[in-house]
Amino acid sequence: MANVATNTVPFGAVATLRVVNAFVSVKESITEWNEARKTRKALSSLSDEMLSDIGLTRAEIAKF
Repeated sequence: MANVATNTVPFGAVATLRVVNAFVSVKESITEWNEARKTRKALSSLSDEMLSDIGLTRAEIAKF
């Protein structure tokens, strides 16, 4: 007789994992947005000369 392995997971485990992954994804998106916002704010506070020194223009700040 052949041995048959069956893998079972607790009821609701997959749904719970998907919900947790959704929350993690939202948190990561918010964190990335906030980092970009802080970068744009810091770059906006620099003078045109300082931006030129680092190779940027005011128009390029929006790309961050």
